Amino acid sequence: MAKRRKDTEEKEDKPFKLPKFDEEKFLKKERRNIKATYLSVFFGIIMAFICFGFWALMGPENSYRWYLVLFVAIGDAIFLRSIFNWRKLDFSDFTGKNWFTSYAMYFFAWLIIFIVVINPPIYDDENPKVQLAVLPEMQEFGGTVQIIAKITDNAGVEKSGIKLAIDGTEVDSSMYSFEDNILIYTYENDEIKNETTLDYTLIVKDINGRETKSHSGSFKYSDTTIFVPEPPYSDNESIRPQVGSATTIKIKVNADVNRVYYTLNDGEPINATKDEDYYVTEPKYIGWDKVKGQNVTMKIFAEKTYSFDLILDKMPAQMNEKEFEEYANKILSNTFNNTIIDTQSYYFKVAGETGVGIEDPPEAEGSMIRIIQVPGFEAMALIAALAVVFLIFKYKKKDRRK
Repeated sequence: MAKRRKDTEEKEDKPFKLPKFDEEKFLKKERRNIKATYLSVFFGIIMAFICFGFWALMGPENSYRWYLVLFVAIGDAIFLRSIFNWRKLDFSDFTGKNWFTSYAMYFFAWLIIFIVVINPPIYDDENPKVQLAVLPEMQEFGGTVQIIAKITDNAGVEKSGIKLAIDGTEVDSSMYSFEDNILIYTYENDEIKNETTLDYTLIVKDINGRETKSHSGSFKYSDTTIFVPEPPYSDNESIRPQVGSATTIKIKVNADVNRVYYTLNDGEPINATKDEDYYVTEPKYIGWDKVKGQNVTMKIFAEKTYSFDLILDKMPAQMNEKEFEEYANKILSNTFNNTIIDTQSYYFKVAGETGVGIEDPPEAEGSMIRIIQVPGFEAMALIAALAVVFLIFKYKKKDRRK
């Protein structure tokens, strides 16, 4: 026991010696690693310009070109080893970490340079993108028609690059607005008294001279855009059909609209409900109670609402209060509406029944807004982080086996 204690004390008294540091070997290894990094970045830059050539040759019509150049960049990473051999790098003691660093430096150098060279001001092969809507496509006499367009481009579009024509006549640029990529033109013509169809054409050219294909269509003026087929009515106010709580009033709207409503003697608006080919309503709804037992003048309105697509990096449910407020403002700035006012008034006599004006009218339906979620750079960072974690665990596992 005493001997064991003595051996232990001798071991504890023995001074600790640091392993000998081979400075020359360390510097040689570090120079090799730095040179490998430079070569990886240089190769990534060269491959970015090669892929740019493929990108330009394939043209914007090829919807797979991004996937193809990405495949080329990843596939050609195998030549990195040959480049190291060519430059006579001793990578015999390269670890998994060294190879991962080299490939990562190559890929991100390629990605950064490639994104720079395929975008303005260096290169532009993208035509302006146009979302266009006409509000409404069929209007009553005396009403207005709005032509709205959301114009986006990677280089930029100026007002001078927009050409809008109605029935072959170019519209002066002072007649429409173009702000925040939104074009708004309001057509009005009080002289149209017969059914008329008007054609429109929109062509957009960006600051680099790249031009869209012609966006064309037509809109129509007609006195049958809105009418009431049932119950039969007369323009003569002295001969008015009587309507009761169970009477169905059918409203025919020949335009594509989001909401139909009417007023009684210029009162509060009451919404009608879509039912197959008609919008329908009944005097049982609140609002009719104010004209119970009276003669009434019905005026009908139809509203067309349109919202451009919203491109977001977060869905509304993922947003904080400030982000949601910005999202709401985007909806307002991307939503437009125009109203059709029926030129015909309709005259009815309302029965004095107890069932008149006792139910809540239907709620108005809003326009559909299409939200497009695009992954931001944080998605790329997440993918890269997952790749790093995978490789770390993979090489840790290899080290354990060794």
